[in-house]
Parts: sequence; structure tokens; C-alpha cells
Amino acid sequence: MKRFYKWFFGMISLLYLNDANAQRAEQAKMFRVYEENDFFNVNGHGTDKSYSNGTRVDFFYEKKTTRGLLDKFMPKAGDGSKNTFGWSLMQIMVTPKKISATSYLPNDYYYAGALFATHSLYSYNATKKYSFQTELLAGVRGPESFAKQTQKAIHKLIGYQEPMGWDNQLKTQPLLNIRFDVEKNLLSINDFIEVNAGSQLRVGSFMDMVTVYPMLRIGRMSPYFNGQLDQYGSYIKNGKLIKTQYYLVFKPSVSYVAYNAMLEGKRENEENDVYEYKNKETGPAINNHLMDLQFGAVVAHGNFALSYMQTATTAYTEKRYKHSFGTFSLYFRW
Repeated sequence: MKRFYKWFFGMISLLYLNDANAQRAEQAKMFRVYEENDFFNVNGHGTDKSYSNGTRVDFFYEKKTTRGLLDKFMPKAGDGSKNTFGWSLMQIMVTPKKISATSYLPNDYYYAGALFATHSLYSYNATKKYSFQTELLAGVRGPESFAKQTQKAIHKLIGYQEPMGWDNQLKTQPLLNIRFDVEKNLLSINDFIEVNAGSQLRVGSFMDMVTVYPMLRIGRMSPYFNGQLDQYGSYIKNGKLIKTQYYLVFKPSVSYVAYNAMLEGKRENEENDVYEYKNKETGPAINNHLMDLQFGAVVAHGNFALSYMQTATTAYTEKRYKHSFGTFSLYFRW
């Protein structure tokens, strides 16, 4: 375990030193914190199953020049692009439906937790209306993610059922991944209606997936390709400061999933199984074809913004259940 922590913090230090050496005068900064949970649901019926929770904090900043080696390898959206870099820390967890059971439940999702850090670049070209988004991820799946301790502490705090099956969680596995998105504007009407299209590729030991999606935004808003930070606060239009924006977002997507470390692998106490499937378990097969719908709203004033998004998705593994979860995000710029 000590060897793993040396590896993990070594990777994070490498990413940080690369960026620290690259930074020059930043033009803007933003802090974001968000909580993603299947207890949040627009239909009023919260759950505690499948993808159950994600907690994330981000620090974003803009800069004109890059010197770091990793930053230079992350593509930018042409001359004059607005480039927003970011650092993030996130913990996620997946659980079965019956969290009161202590034994492994072969007909449900695994217990799985992950903890990881990311370094990202969101590059927007306002003139040609397209963007490149790159995210580098390093972390761990397994007991070292502290997902067990987190869920037990939260459930104790709110007086909810204690999760009893974390001894069956998926084993430790290092996570290294890259995510790359390309987005292009298809239609814009007076900064009130905007239709964009995008595709996403994820490759690594965390997730291998290809996704395509349209994105519809409706409301009073800064143009999407004017930059990430402009989407969550006041912005300039025709030389005038617009202090408030509010808009709805609809984003359906279709994905092909080749691998997901949160849904497949070996369990911690697999050798203690006393069931018929002992030494024969292959685990539930993941659904290679996944569809989801994300919709919600953003309200921003000055340097503050709040958003809520609801995501409904088909089953992640074969013969399992569809799922829905909500995401609250709070933004502060300076």
C-alpha cells in the first residue's frame, strides 16, 4: 500500500510541477464545488444504488501562454482561443441496491470507490465557434479511495441505513486516463437559443468510451464558445457588462463503452465466497451501448453561479436497472 501511495502522489506532483512552471499572469480564476447523488431527483424519489455519489472540487484559471510539457500536448482551439486550465479532485462510488446485505450480491452492481485528481484544458474559439477539451486523470480504485469511510460517515450523520457490504468492494487498481472532447456550434439565435454538437473519447485504465451528443441551451446567456468562465457569471456584450444570465440545458448522448473500472474486476474478499459461483465468477457484463439524457438550469449573477442538472441513464450492465441522479454545482469567480 505504501508503494501505491508513493506512485499516486508522485504522479500528482509531476502534474503540479509541470503546471507551476508553466504559469504566468492569469486573467481570471474560478472555484467550483459540486455534489452528485442519486438521492437528488426531480421526481422526488431519491435512491441509493448504482452510481450513488460523486463529490468534486475544481480550480480553474485562464492564461495566455503555456510552457509546461503536458500543457503543450493538450491541443488548443486555434489562434485567439480562450484557454481555461483546471485542477480537480474527485471521489465517486457505486453500490448495489440492498446496502443492508453483508454478502456479495451477484445480481446487482459491485461496491466500488475511486479517488482521483485531474488536470484539464478547456480551449474555446469564439470566432470559429468550436472547442477542444482535454482532461488528464490519475488516481486509484479500491479501499484507498476511502469511499467506504465516506459513505458510512454520511449515512451515520443523516441517520440513514449503514452500508454493510463494503468488504466486497472491487480491489485496488491504479487509474490513468485521458479524456478529449470536440464541440462545434450548429445554430445560434441572438444569444437566446444555441445548438452545439460534440464528441468525446476516453481511454485508459479507468474508462474506455466514445460518446456523441447534441447540446441545446435556451435563455439569457453568454455565447458558449466565448469561454468556460463566461458561462458562470457576468460577461461583456457589445461593450456592455451583463451582470445576470440564466439558461436551460438539454444534452442527450449515446455512448459505446468498452471498459469501465467501476463496473468490472476482482473483489476484495472473493476468495472467501461460499456460493456456487466461487472461482467461476466473471461478473455482470457491462452494456456496451449506453444512452442518457442530461437536463437542468444555470443561474449566474456577478461572480457567483448555481446550477442543477438531472441525468437519466440506461442500465450500465446487462439485465440491471436504469438509473437517475442529480448534480448541484456552486461557482465563484475572481
